[in-house]
Amino acid sequence: MAQMMDDVLPHIALETGESPGASIIWLHGLGADGEDFVSIAHELDLQMAVRYIFPHAPKQPVTINGGLVMRAWYDIAAASIVAQQDAQGIRASQAAIEALITQEVQRGIAPRRIFLAGFSQGGAIALHTGLRHAARLGGILALSTYLPLAETLSDEADVANRNTAIFMAHGRNDRVVPYERGRVSAEEMIKQNYEVEWHEYAMPHSVCAEEVCDIRTWLERQLNIERV
Repeated sequence: MAQMMDDVLPHIALETGESPGASIIWLHGLGADGEDFVSIAHELDLQMAVRYIFPHAPKQPVTINGGLVMRAWYDIAAASIVAQQDAQGIRASQAAIEALITQEVQRGIAPRRIFLAGFSQGGAIALHTGLRHAARLGGILALSTYLPLAETLSDEADVANRNTAIFMAHGRNDRVVPYERGRVSAEEMIKQNYEVEWHEYAMPHSVCAEEVCDIRTWLERQLNIERV
């Protein structure tokens, strides 16, 4: 594991080989931490050296959980996740992820070889940040999630990522981030001419083996990897 830098969010950095040719910044969900998706690097088994960055969200009180302090990318005030959205918290997390992207560019990874991925709250921040980033990214993976602050996208989106590939996946039995919320978010982005590849599975708020296979196929396509 590579050593983390002091001027960005605390994170786990895992390199699958020497001289990584791409970076994947993977954001965990509410109440979890960067450890939550470390195993995905081995499950995906991409046929090239990749640097995975698994940041830890800051700890903060979360209103819907009775003010309990936990790792969160932003506060959630009500059962309806699009009601009373924490715009300030979302934008603070956006800035933190932008700093991680800058770190990877400084390490020699071109923006087009940097991917943002996330689950649940982490996926929301991946979408929010990726669509507003000022340089073309390799792609955005948004799992069991939704588009936050959707009403601001048309004004704030950067043209650089207008054609960036987006992978969205959702469980039809998800009761945490309802399936309908994820589907509506995908449809909204498609209406705005984003290239969204939608996948759905017979699962709750989780990740399944079929989904991991589909993620692998999508990433290999974006990275032009030929599986042997």
